[in-house]
Order: sequence, then structure tokens, then C-alpha cells
Amino acid sequence: MNKLIPWAKPCLFGNEAARIQEALESTWISGGPFVDQFEKELGAWIKAPYVSATSNGTTAIHLAYLALGIGIGDEVIIPGFGYLAAANIALLCGAKPVFAEVDPATWCLTAEAVARCITPKTKAVVAIHTYGNMCDLDALADLLAPRKIALIEDAAEALGSTYKGRAAGASGAIGTYSFHATKTITTGEGGLIATHDPELHRKIQLYRSHGMSRDVRFYWHEVPGHNFRLTNFQAAMGCAQFEHFPEIKDARLVLDSQYRQLLLQEAGLEMQHFEASVVPVLWAVAIRLDPDFFSQGRDEVLLQMRQSGIECRPGFYAASQQPLYQSGALPICEDLASKVISLPCYVGLKAVEVAYICETLISLRGTFS
Repeated sequence: MNKLIPWAKPCLFGNEAARIQEALESTWISGGPFVDQFEKELGAWIKAPYVSATSNGTTAIHLAYLALGIGIGDEVIIPGFGYLAAANIALLCGAKPVFAEVDPATWCLTAEAVARCITPKTKAVVAIHTYGNMCDLDALADLLAPRKIALIEDAAEALGSTYKGRAAGASGAIGTYSFHATKTITTGEGGLIATHDPELHRKIQLYRSHGMSRDVRFYWHEVPGHNFRLTNFQAAMGCAQFEHFPEIKDARLVLDSQYRQLLLQEAGLEMQHFEASVVPVLWAVAIRLDPDFFSQGRDEVLLQMRQSGIECRPGFYAASQQPLYQSGALPICEDLASKVISLPCYVGLKAVEVAYICETLISLRGTFS
């Protein structure tokens, strides 16, 4: 390969510019018709009656906490391996993030691990659908519903994935999504929050836009809200992207199949496991390296891949490795943090490039710097 294969890059189909130009000419710059259209189309796919576009996936999580009344003295259970936006927002709200272990095969939260973390202060559980895989949502619901603990699905990495035929983000009290440049569809930045609960939706709408309800009167603040809105420009781009959602999903399913065909049976490489109930649309292809075969270590493998023209990423740091979170030991999460490598995965990645990536990784078994 003569050029760097990036870890991720957005796929633009050509109609994004036309939609953005249409938004510009409409003079709707902040909110506008494209925001309404984007919410309607995504809500229909998710099968959630109430959706709100947001400025990014993290503000969607923040809105979820605000709508649920999460604050000082509350605890939120979060997996110790995954992107920890939910933990950061818990701290900003004055709540305490409590970290649970993940399943060693799926790398996702389990009801058994959550049960060990529940206390009288537990207000919510955040199920992070890491890399596009999905948690066992029915088991979590069976555990949490009788205790009146809210289930939040962080589906930032799982738009398009399904669990027992249900869309990621559609099973909990609230689902949140991200449209960052690396995500399945992109608006540059941007996010979405979905719920089936009209009262939660009302609160989300209030907190998203300065705590004001125009149903009452202009400039009347009911709650201390934020400005977490998505612009009409971004929504226009999102609508253009969503027109191609079926082919985006298909392309990512093909990439997963190609990688699995080339790597699943290779010694020293353990791919993320998906239960039969899950149809994943992967955000990233991640592999756990066996140190008996990659004795140089994961970080050295990252460097070696880069030297071969392939950009990869490490797994997430475990919460227990980061002083900010003051977590107890999480051996499974820490093991994943030291051994997981994430390979390039984006629409437009060619089969010959996937083959080169896999051949290069396999060739590094038993090598040293």
C-alpha cells in the first residue's frame, strides 16, 4: 500500500452540499425544517415516538440525566470498559459513577455485573453498546424495572444495530446517539435522544433549549436549561446521509464479514463475540491480542501497523486505570484495555485493503521491535 489506510473517515455521497445549500437559502440557520425531518426519519427507524436532535452525543447523555433528575447523591452504573462520556457527565451533574465489569467475550455490560453494583442510591444504569455490539437488554430490564432504576442506552457506536429485532436505543427509558465524523452517519458533530415517555420528552425539550417552553410564553424559563440544539445546517447533512443509511449498513456488515472470514480462525486473535440475538452494525472492528502470540505487546503492534501504512487505535482505558474516576479494580476491563486493537472500519474501505490489514496483523505474530 502506497498511502496510509486511516482508522476511520466519513463517507460523503455528494448530496450533502445540496442539502446544506438548501438550508442556507431557506434562511433557517439554527432550527428549521431539516431538524424536524431528521428527527422524524430517525425516530421512525428507531421506532421511538419522541426524539430530539442535539448538538452531540455527550449532550444527549447530559439531557438524559437532567430529564431523569440525576444529581448530587445519586449513583449511575456504567461499564468500566467503553467510551466514558456517561461517567464524565455523571461527575458534572454531581452524581457518582459506579463501574461494573463487562462480559469477557462481548465486552458489554451484563445484568449479573450490574446486580453486584446496585445500592439504594442507584438512579440509572447506562448500557454502552461498545463498538456496535449490544448488551442483553431484556436481562437488564428484568433486573432494573422492579427496582425502578432507569435504563439508558448509549447507542453512540451502535446506530443500525438490533437486539431481538429492536433498534439500539429503543429498549431503555432513554436512548442516545452520536453523529460525530467517525460514526455510522455523520453531521460533523451532533446527536439524538429518543424515548417512549412523553413526560421525559417534555423535560428533554425544556433542558435542550434554555429551559423555555413556548407553549407558555416567550422568554419564560421553567428550568435552568442549556442550549443543546442541532443546527439546521447539520440536520440537512444528516438528512442527506440518512438517505443512504441502508447502503451504509450493508457496507459495514460486509466489512465485518470480510474481517471475520480472514481473522476469526487465526491463532492469537480473539474477535468481539456477538450473541445470536444481536445483529451488529459495527462502528469499529476490534481484536484482543493474545500476548503468547504477540509478545511485543499491543502498543508495539500499533506502531508496527502504522509503519506498514495502517492506522489503528488501542482499546479504551479501563475506568479503574484513570485516577479521575476513583474506581476499584476491574480485571476484565483492564485486560481488554491492554490487549484490544481496533482496525480500520469505514464505508469505502476496499476488500484488498482489508486483506492487507489482516495479512499485516497476522505477520506480526511472534515479532519484536
